[in-house]
Amino acid sequence: MMLARAAENLYWMARYLERAENTARLINSTTLVLLDLPPGASFGWVNLIEVAGLDSLFHQHYPDANEDSVMRFLIEDSRNPSSILSCMQYARENTRTLREVLPAEMWERINSLCLYVRENAAFACRSRRDRYTVLSNVIEQRHAIIGLVSGTMSHDLAYQIIKLGRNLERADMTTRIIDISSAVQLPQDDVLHEAIMERIWKSTLDSLSAYQSYRRLVSMNVRGSEVVNFLLNDMRFPRSVDHCLSEIEACLKLMPISQQLRQIVAQLRHKIAQRHTDRLSAIALHEYLDLLQAELGEIHDALNYRYFHSQPEESPPIEPVPAESELTQ
Repeated sequence: MMLARAAENLYWMARYLERAENTARLINSTTLVLLDLPPGASFGWVNLIEVAGLDSLFHQHYPDANEDSVMRFLIEDSRNPSSILSCMQYARENTRTLREVLPAEMWERINSLCLYVRENAAFACRSRRDRYTVLSNVIEQRHAIIGLVSGTMSHDLAYQIIKLGRNLERADMTTRIIDISSAVQLPQDDVLHEAIMERIWKSTLDSLSAYQSYRRLVSMNVRGSEVVNFLLNDMRFPRSVDHCLSEIEACLKLMPISQQLRQIVAQLRHKIAQRHTDRLSAIALHEYLDLLQAELGEIHDALNYRYFHSQPEESPPIEPVPAESELTQ
């Protein structure tokens, strides 16, 4: 038996940790793209904020979208609940209330990572080199936390809730990292355009630690349509959207009264499998990824309604709101 408030705290702890790591990956992907841009090409910082789904909040606090302001907003700005620093602070607070169901070392690892981000967030905003180093360390420490959970925690209801949050957040952020290409403004030169896009898609694969798997499973050549299909549909790669959804399905099979939720997830998997992305223009791909993000949001709403709250909310809480109902295994 688990209180709904404890279940929700676990779910959001997992989502915040995953969001911190994937925001770091999103930024590192941007950094790699910037390093490869030739003369005549530019990066649209407003587009990056839109890809992250934070444009409205950003413009409330910053007059202009440039590299410095966007990086500060995504890394260290506490006014942004999805900044890396904010995510780690929220994850830390949720973990503090869950020590009875988590491995003993979990609190120490998350607290250590939170302190690292707090101490190095400003340093990460100084230069691209410093930023890449700090964020790579965030990703590495986050991997250690995943290993701790998978290797030492009982695979009970609490573990399934953590997996639900992690995979739903991962699927959403994978679509956003794919969408980075929409933020690049390219010169009107077909030969140069093709060369630049190959570099951009390679940077996308690198940011998801997917380049080696792509070369082994798909092709030695990096083509945009094949990269998109791989990151959306390839069940063999653990950060693909389809793999994340299959993990969510597996979790729901072990949870109470989940038939309707499983049907929603299965329908989305079927839609993704049936949609051919090889002929989509950049604009059409951006719109399709927006649609996927909305459908992943609907899965979150269904989970929220079924397990955490008696009625759906307009937006997810930054810190989970206590609920009195109980979640039974």
